[in-house]
Amino acid sequence: MFSINFQTAQYLSSAPSLKECPPEEGVEVAFAGRSNAGKSSAINTLTRNGKLARTSKTPGRTQLINYFVLHDNPLLRVVDLPGYGFAKVPLAMKQAWEKNMSAYLHKRESLQGLVLVMDIRHPMRELDTMLINWAVEAELPTHLLLTKADKLKRGAAQSTLLQIRKTLIEGEVDDLVSVQTFSALKKQGVQELESRLSGWMSVEGVQEEFEDDA
Repeated sequence: MFSINFQTAQYLSSAPSLKECPPEEGVEVAFAGRSNAGKSSAINTLTRNGKLARTSKTPGRTQLINYFVLHDNPLLRVVDLPGYGFAKVPLAMKQAWEKNMSAYLHKRESLQGLVLVMDIRHPMRELDTMLINWAVEAELPTHLLLTKADKLKRGAAQSTLLQIRKTLIEGEVDDLVSVQTFSALKKQGVQELESRLSGWMSVEGVQEEFEDDA
């Protein structure tokens, strides 16, 4: 497995739907999560760039698929998917989101893994579970990122972590779905997240080109 410097992340493009996404070359990992779960903060903490993934004051307002490249290499991409769980948007927009996200997780051939961001105080809600089910159906490796762990005492945070792991084992999806705690404020869990993403991106062909360009 080769190591990726996520601090090299730079904005590439935004797409309103799958049709406008970059060509399916190389590899990409995607971040998804409910609005206000801390998805943008997680991406900004991972990349050490507080302005890379912009946050919206109105949940559900930004419904674009945002792409970032690593090492100035278009074959290595981090994807910021539209937030979900928003209440103040038309039903048609919610339905369009579901259609786009399901298609992206099932059909995007360059997608190597999904990071599902959840507030550790409010994990595994209905739409979170729906995304996990879609990912499992697509046999897509998924990493649950329990953000805002600093909001709970250590014992409570570990209890939530263990409970979710138990749920994954009971559902017999623990071979495909993993979980960790994370705090953007305290910079906790960054190395574990980096290791997970680097593992996903270590695929044949991309690694050789990455090393040639290094």
